Amino acid sequence: MSEGTGFPSFFEETLRSERGAQEAERVLEGMRGPRAVTLRANALKTDAAHVAEALGAAGIAFERAPFYEDAFILKDAREGDIRALPMYVNGEIYLQSLSSMLPPLALCPRENADILDMAAAPGGKTTQMAALTHGKASVTACEINRIRAEKLKHNLLLQGAGRVSVMVRDARKMEDFFRFDQILLDAPCSGSGTMLLSDTGSYRAFSRALVKNSAVLQLELFKKALSILKAGGEMVYSTCSIFMEEDEAVVKAALKGARAEIVPISLPAMEALPLLTPALEGAVCVRPTPLYEGFFMVRIRKLK
Repeated sequence: MSEGTGFPSFFEETLRSERGAQEAERVLEGMRGPRAVTLRANALKTDAAHVAEALGAAGIAFERAPFYEDAFILKDAREGDIRALPMYVNGEIYLQSLSSMLPPLALCPRENADILDMAAAPGGKTTQMAALTHGKASVTACEINRIRAEKLKHNLLLQGAGRVSVMVRDARKMEDFFRFDQILLDAPCSGSGTMLLSDTGSYRAFSRALVKNSAVLQLELFKKALSILKAGGEMVYSTCSIFMEEDEAVVKAALKGARAEIVPISLPAMEALPLLTPALEGAVCVRPTPLYEGFFMVRIRKLK
């Protein structure tokens, strides 16, 4: 363990090596306190105005996220308070971190498109993409774990995401005859951006081996995504890690020799996001704060 925090010592060492002392300290500061409870209004069943009214009636104070009209930041509320609300039980809202709402927004899912979510469970980003397309896109949600796939199916049903097909399999083994207009690869990762010093469970399984193994899996998934993405189509690669080995290094390795290019991400009120300096032009790396988890994302276009 590190003497400076309580995290594994190599975490802080790697962070300082990759980010420099100043950015590393800002990251660590954002991991010291609790993180706010946030949620998303499910546009398939309701709208943000109704959610705001219901939260107010329940005595739950909130702020609106600047980058997304459906995102709410709660004040002094716990997840248990939200799970007791009728609109949660009815699937009108979804508990989701602010950072995890960003990759679907970066992808800009289109109506009538064939979209693949390569690692979909538990379904937050899948249902968000369904909502962003007003339920008019054909979404394939891939999940290797059968138990997690059942949770995914439950959330799809609850959220009213009807045009989503669940595929229970390893996305790396998808046949090459599949073709998609858009792909979201929110890849399994070490979770280095989500850790909180106050929550030992958030980093109990974190290890150097986990980072290395994650990077191997991520690269395999990324290459498969490129192979089944239509020419001219776009994908977003994202992780909840802030380690370059899982982020920039994976992107560079996947794009080497590939007919694909990075498309700079543009989001509403992007200047309001707490950003780290990425080591890859066009990529976005969100810094952990009391509001945001650490997150990396990059948008890729396959050349014709």
